[in-house]
Amino acid sequence: MATPAIRMFRRLEGLFCVYKPPGVHWKLVRDTIETHLLTGLKATPAAPLPQAVRFLARREADAESGAAKGLVVSALSLPALSKHPLVTGPEFQHVKVGVGHRLDAPSSGVLVLAIGNGNRALHNFYSTRVTRDYTLEGEFGTATHDFSHTGRVVEKSTYDHITQDKLDRVLAMLQGVNQKALLMYSKVDMRSQEAYELAARGLLGPEGKSAPILTGLRCIHFQPPNFTLEVQCLNETQKYLRKVVHEIGLELRSTAVCKGVRRTREGHFTLQESLIRHHWTASDVKQAVGKYHASKKSRKSARTEQGPSVTTSGHDAIAAGQ
Repeated sequence: MATPAIRMFRRLEGLFCVYKPPGVHWKLVRDTIETHLLTGLKATPAAPLPQAVRFLARREADAESGAAKGLVVSALSLPALSKHPLVTGPEFQHVKVGVGHRLDAPSSGVLVLAIGNGNRALHNFYSTRVTRDYTLEGEFGTATHDFSHTGRVVEKSTYDHITQDKLDRVLAMLQGVNQKALLMYSKVDMRSQEAYELAARGLLGPEGKSAPILTGLRCIHFQPPNFTLEVQCLNETQKYLRKVVHEIGLELRSTAVCKGVRRTREGHFTLQESLIRHHWTASDVKQAVGKYHASKKSRKSARTEQGPSVTTSGHDAIAAGQ
């Protein structure tokens, strides 16, 4: 029979996402959550101790004379102290929390995590073509050795000639180059019916590992020297995204540094459902995992109603693999 702590752990198994603050290493985020989960599991009420029958012998005395008459054996039901938590120790001494696509220390945003059997779902998650959204904060006029605003300055330049129209043209050019790379890495004959159907459903993408690909790129804020980009991408790193900002500055005959990288979406996990620092507790994680399982069931039922001809993609493939 499962104990309350084991039942609590089973409710924690699955995927969820947290908001990683900037300047914090992802390992510290994982270790903090592991500590909070262990604290919650240890605080779970212990199961009642099993009862064991014990035979106790005692001397019976004469009521009048007080002299001993003999031994009397009585049966008593007592708690089995061998099963006491102070003897056996805590049921859980370690909880494995898996980490999805990682964020480096300066970056912030959505970080997908897994507990228990959720690590298998996490593996299935990244075996599909999972796109991610980022918000990049840039600043014209400076170039650094690592493309970030905290790096060593290597060049200064003017930016008065840059307009939003010029920036939009550069972004459209970069997106066109990446679309060609997407077709090249997809390993599908572009003249086939399969390629047409995949493109119509938005499922065209690289097979296996590939170079970073930007599937979407647009400017959502422009106030020189500052600007903000919204990026959708595959197989990227945060260092690569900072380099993209640097290359945009060069294309505009200027320089640019990246002031911030924030991930706003990974697969179907969004910024709105990410657990912030004060909600990295066992109870909040249990609710987040419960929402993940509920959404997985709704996707399965919707896919069943639509019929087997509909191709699964992205996070739907995770539900199919479990």
